[in-house]
Amino acid sequence: MAGASTPAIRTLTQAKISHRVHAYKHDPRADSYGTEAVDALAGELGVTAAQVFKTLVLELASGSLAVAVLPVPNTLSLKAAAAAFGVPKAAMADKVKAERSTGYVLGGISPLGQRKPLPTVLDESALSWDRILCSAGRRGLELELAPADLIRLTSAVTATVRTT
Repeated sequence: MAGASTPAIRTLTQAKISHRVHAYKHDPRADSYGTEAVDALAGELGVTAAQVFKTLVLELASGSLAVAVLPVPNTLSLKAAAAAFGVPKAAMADKVKAERSTGYVLGGISPLGQRKPLPTVLDESALSWDRILCSAGRRGLELELAPADLIRLTSAVTATVRTT
């Protein structure tokens, strides 16, 4: 999308990573930002809901923050996420902490270009796709890229962190 620029998009551009940016009209009344992205883009782009990933910020037992990236239709297993980070426990981070740490607003948090890069786990299901979509750092904006590029740029570990 011409003219769109966020820290996430700039990160990919500077790293010379092949990607596409997709925009859709964000509805401020949407109950689920992820579902809104799936509904707006999946059919148009020929991808399934399982290829559209959401970014969730977690607070680990140590008090530090981390990121879990998983398919929109799935629920996060906090226990599995904690195990992926090698800690006994994880919980969803407070909205204010998540926004302050990443520099993004809820519903637009990208795993890329965060103000302070957070440890990241990518659900292993991403590896079964040539391309996935994740937030580009703004509500109504998604990035399409190869999972391997997301892993490389975020130094993500992969693990099964979704429940069905």
